[in-house]
Amino acid sequence: MTVLLVSFGCAGLAGLIAWWVARRWWGSDAGAPRVDAATIQSEVRRHARGARWLRTHLDPELAAGSILAMVGLVAMVGGGAFGLLLVMVQTHRGFADFDASAARFGADHATAVSTHVLRIVTQFGGAYVIVPLAVVVGAVEAWRFRSWATTAFLTVVVGGQFALADVIKAAVGRARPDVLRLTGFSGPSFPSGHATAASAVFAAFALLLGRGRSSRTKAVLVALSVGAAVLIATTRVLLGVHWLTDVLAGLCLGWTWFAATSIAFGGRRLRFGAPLVTAERASLSFSAGSEVQHRSDTSAG
Repeated sequence: MTVLLVSFGCAGLAGLIAWWVARRWWGSDAGAPRVDAATIQSEVRRHARGARWLRTHLDPELAAGSILAMVGLVAMVGGGAFGLLLVMVQTHRGFADFDASAARFGADHATAVSTHVLRIVTQFGGAYVIVPLAVVVGAVEAWRFRSWATTAFLTVVVGGQFALADVIKAAVGRARPDVLRLTGFSGPSFPSGHATAASAVFAAFALLLGRGRSSRTKAVLVALSVGAAVLIATTRVLLGVHWLTDVLAGLCLGWTWFAATSIAFGGRRLRFGAPLVTAERASLSFSAGSEVQHRSDTSAG
């Protein structure tokens, strides 16, 4: 029972934190002030210098580059966390100090019941479950929105995370824990393929299923996706087939890949390159508006 309490407790805590963050994110504008257009125009005229500064620094022509920079920022943060974990593994410092104790804890407290339950749960991070689930979710969402962009998005998320994890596994070549291994495994240990798949794909499911729904529903979906990913990651450690740092790296890698892919597809719009198209349209609109304003100011002068 101790093993089950630890695994489901970690998942519940992670899901609760994700739910709180999501609720704050989507509900952050609930108390935002409402200012009418006339007041805004009046303030802009009063503070012309500030308006010019904002216009320069928020030029949508520069926004296109900023949107691309967002992808790089996400990759940099996630890659930095992943790289830090890899350094910990190679130097046996930081979280790596807990690798052996976490592996022994799972072996020492395993029971027939806990092992059976964890073996069932861990399968939800494997390809034999992840891929069929992606097919079902993709078909449902394609039918709901009458768009096959969902298929392309899920293909990139699912296929990309498998490829990334396999390439890194081969490059690092870390050995599996030398403890009681309570389930099957294949290949090197770092990062955990199950943790990578669960974090990336379940986050994609939350994004797709949350389209067109209330912020409360979206927050619940985010919580479920994070909780499920952490639960599957925990099972890999407690079943003795991955080190703690393996699953932490897998979670970082999966969420980073999901974030980069979802930004590239324009979030819930799910059209590849949508952020750049939006920025270009905004740029044209801004340029046209600036030209009209310039002519008006010239005529007035």
